[in-house]
Amino acid sequence: MALVVLYLIAGVAYLLWRPSTFNASAPVFSGVLYAAELFGFFTSLMHIAMVWRLSVREPPEAPPGLRVDVFVTTYNEPVEMLRRTLLAAKLMHYPHTTWLLDDGDRPEMKALAVELDVLYLSRERNDNAKAGNLNNALRFARGEYVCIFDADHAPSREFLQRTLGYFTDPDVAFVSTPQDFYNLDSFQHRARRGGRLVWNEQSLFFRVIQRGKDMRNATFFCGTCGVLRRAALDEIGGFSVATLTEDLDTSLRIHQKGWKSVYHAQSLAFGLAPTDIVPFIKQRMRWGQGAMQVLRRHGFVLFARGLSPGQKLNYFASIVMYFDGWQKLVFYLAPVIVLTTGVMPISELSWEFLARFVPYFLLSFWVFEEVGRGYGRTLDTQRYDMARYAAFIWATTALVRDRLRFRVTDKIRAADAATAARRFMLPQTLVLTVNALAVPVGVLLYGLQVSPLPLGAVIANVFWAGVNASLAQLVIGFTRRIATFHRREYRFPIPLPAMLDAEGRHPQAGVLDDVSGDGFKYYGQFPDSLCVGDLVHGEIVLPASRVRFRAQVRAMFGSSKDSDARALGCEFLWERPESRDELLAFLYGSDLQWKLNRFAERSLTPLDRLRRWMRPTPRDGEEERPRWASALIRSRGGVGETRVGVIAVRAGPDEPRTLIAFRRIGVKEDLTVYVTTRTGTQPMRGTAVLFDAMLASGTPLYFYRFEPSGESPAELR
Repeated sequence: MALVVLYLIAGVAYLLWRPSTFNASAPVFSGVLYAAELFGFFTSLMHIAMVWRLSVREPPEAPPGLRVDVFVTTYNEPVEMLRRTLLAAKLMHYPHTTWLLDDGDRPEMKALAVELDVLYLSRERNDNAKAGNLNNALRFARGEYVCIFDADHAPSREFLQRTLGYFTDPDVAFVSTPQDFYNLDSFQHRARRGGRLVWNEQSLFFRVIQRGKDMRNATFFCGTCGVLRRAALDEIGGFSVATLTEDLDTSLRIHQKGWKSVYHAQSLAFGLAPTDIVPFIKQRMRWGQGAMQVLRRHGFVLFARGLSPGQKLNYFASIVMYFDGWQKLVFYLAPVIVLTTGVMPISELSWEFLARFVPYFLLSFWVFEEVGRGYGRTLDTQRYDMARYAAFIWATTALVRDRLRFRVTDKIRAADAATAARRFMLPQTLVLTVNALAVPVGVLLYGLQVSPLPLGAVIANVFWAGVNASLAQLVIGFTRRIATFHRREYRFPIPLPAMLDAEGRHPQAGVLDDVSGDGFKYYGQFPDSLCVGDLVHGEIVLPASRVRFRAQVRAMFGSSKDSDARALGCEFLWERPESRDELLAFLYGSDLQWKLNRFAERSLTPLDRLRRWMRPTPRDGEEERPRWASALIRSRGGVGETRVGVIAVRAGPDEPRTLIAFRRIGVKEDLTVYVTTRTGTQPMRGTAVLFDAMLASGTPLYFYRFEPSGESPAELR
């Protein structure tokens, strides 16, 4: 609170004084830059007001007997994607009816619906895109509540159980949940290789902003991963077809009628984030264009009838953010103009100016980090601002354009992704080029005494242009790396115990990792005679079942002389579709990869770091992700059945390891764990203490801290 107050004082003092520094010979340049600064300050004020307090909710128990229709919408997505989503939707625990709404009218989708025993609905004309598809389904469905998922979002088993309880309040119209994504290698994710911090470009919105909106009854339904009351939809005539963002407009119209909304902040469904820059930019552009239509349709929102002041502020803040592209363009071009023309937007770069500007500038970033609760990440946010600034600029032109077309976000990587990415990087290439060229031009003009700029102004603008060019280069480099990634399906970093059949020998124990419905990587023991192209057979141990598989070796890692690095890269050759479906149902629709690898989106804010510096703890700093091995778990007393699980492989004696059991052992037990690693099988004795549990495909997994005793080996490899 003190930091925000200090920021407000510094900001008001600087911006009130700032007009006195205008360059009289360049009034337009001075005014445009000042307008960009004012825009930044006012949007930051709205942001602070929006996230000042965050909701904390515990879901009420879902009442029995509610009639629920689950709509899964599709237009041109692949069959395998819909298979995953429909399997997960069918397996949700609360009684419901699942519908496949096919706006592409494809025979293969109808066949899939028949195969999976879900209701199928299509229409001859796909007018009004997704909103029209949903409204058409409302004509046939008779449930009191409608649950909606996009084609790529696979829900967890407890989705309905966690959301339906809120409707015991008769005024609640809809419950929204976060849009989370399983493909952590997407364009909108930032992950440090081998580390646990995995940040998502939408983390701030779904972890902080939506919770802040919830405090003002202003959260909005984001088109998927939500449940709506049919009566509220009927009152407004169904989903809005007047804008490209039917979710935003529908939410606003529901709020205008006096209904309540709920944001349940727990991740309960997992979809596919844009794989590269092309679908990312197209998606943001569509959102921005729809937001402009909402702004125009509802009297700039601030004058919309039926909304409370808090709701108006929240909707307006979310829509006006798309004008940020214009502000960023001003900041990207300002140092170029100064260095190449010698024209300054201020009369002089004095110590008085720096004394007022620098504190305000630094405080603005610091406050953003703190009110973002560790999800803001200034540097990464600036990178994505650079990536999407041109898309936001183009989107805002929808404020005066009428003919707009709904475009579905591409869910699969295009064959010409690298070529398309180069076209979509033209705005960043422009920023990089003009800023990089402006630096030597400005220095040369100063050296030749042609430029009227003082040395301090040259240094400041060279630094400013360098920052702009660096941001553009970071975006271009990241985009190129992503565009050259050719894997068809995301591989989950989820360790699964497995038995590999070996001719003439007992099955070899190991662990699968880097696994998808297409293939996997196998660590453990296997015959030295195996070669690329050979067939292997085995069994994957899941918490509730065992899945037989047949696969072909596609790659081999390491060598017999380097047993620690030995692994097989394999492609599944499924003989039974049911076996593949069983694996897919386990992989999709949960945050298991986050739990197992202890991934985290939140980073430390400056105040967090200050507190840690003042009170250091033994585990300060980011830890590496664990590596896993399969484990057979037996009681030290020999009582009870042998259980299967995985154990974290770490170096260091007497260091607690994470042990994950597929069946409950107890709260605290003395165990012998037979660990099969790449170098063999060895027993470890110690004590396991239960510290967490979670559902994976409806089956519980139990997390233990395993503390080896002195008689156990000090290191596993």
